[in-house]
Amino acid sequence: MGIRKKTNKNPPVLSHEFVIQNHADIVSCVAMVFLLGLMFEVTSKFAVLFITVQYNVTISTNEGPEETAVNHFHHGIKDLATVFFYMLVAIIMHAIIQEYVLDVVDRKKHFSKTKHSKFNESGQLSAFYLFSFAWGTNILLSENFLSNPIALWEGYPHTLMPFQMKFFYICQMGYWLHSLPELYFQKAKKEDIPRQLVYIFLYLVHIAGAYILNLNRLGLILLVLHYFVELLFHVSRLVYFSNENRQMGFTIWAVLFVIGRLLTLSLSVLTVGFGLSTAENQGFDLAAGNFNIFFVRMTVLSAICLTQAFMMWKFINFQLRRWREHAEVQTLKKKQAPAKSKSKKDKANGVNGVSSHGADSPRSRKEKSS
Repeated sequence: MGIRKKTNKNPPVLSHEFVIQNHADIVSCVAMVFLLGLMFEVTSKFAVLFITVQYNVTISTNEGPEETAVNHFHHGIKDLATVFFYMLVAIIMHAIIQEYVLDVVDRKKHFSKTKHSKFNESGQLSAFYLFSFAWGTNILLSENFLSNPIALWEGYPHTLMPFQMKFFYICQMGYWLHSLPELYFQKAKKEDIPRQLVYIFLYLVHIAGAYILNLNRLGLILLVLHYFVELLFHVSRLVYFSNENRQMGFTIWAVLFVIGRLLTLSLSVLTVGFGLSTAENQGFDLAAGNFNIFFVRMTVLSAICLTQAFMMWKFINFQLRRWREHAEVQTLKKKQAPAKSKSKKDKANGVNGVSSHGADSPRSRKEKSS
């Protein structure tokens, strides 16, 4: 599906403006090439690598009277092709949400340039976080990970994944990779690029790390928890842009943010620090996907702890900045209030003085005649 923005200008073909204005159409054509490749026998084997999930393993189970076959998947180098294709899909979906939802609202609200960029960012991330949270929660419930926490480390390495879990990770990596070219397509401000690159890098490192190290169950729970908190923040910001008096969402988010960091650290220490350290299958075996050694466990825990500390540091700075801004606003209101009351008092005294001592009052005329 091509997305074409309406514009009166026709920039030169293959110029920067042409690519930016028509990037969704260009990406749609590239994605269509892979889809058309499925129709021909010569190219179908190549196109399948990009579109379908690879490394299928069929396992027979004896549940019930009949033997059933269950499909599971493991990871490999071919997943890079699949991630690339779904990165293209994420770019197309980004353009659809931007043009048919966010741009429509922005034209009605007439946001300033600063609010416009923040509104677009929160709108895009709110849609992604809502979708990912609902999808991830469905996987957790269907696989009974929440009711059985021991499954986070029991039976490690978890090299085999159900289709939904593997496809979830593929889409997650595809989405955060698509955020890199979107910095160019959306003409991100130079001062905003370092901040966005930092959190894109953190997402990719943690998601890819959980996927490669076969910590996919722990990674899924932490992602669902994190996405819920982030969803609340960006929804609260969207509500704030529509009415600046509605700030209750930020208060709820602040409480849940701290709880989310504590839960993340607790689950990580419980799974990696205690669960895997006492597991029977110890050792490093790349072929078997076993990374359960002290160095890897400490590296994973250190990465999680440093990331949580970094997020808390950013959170504290954010709250201090909000409190300073709120204090400045209250100070200005207090300074303006006495000035207004004083002006009203002076005006009232002036009116009373004229009415009681004016030359045209009956009392003054009587005094003069006597």
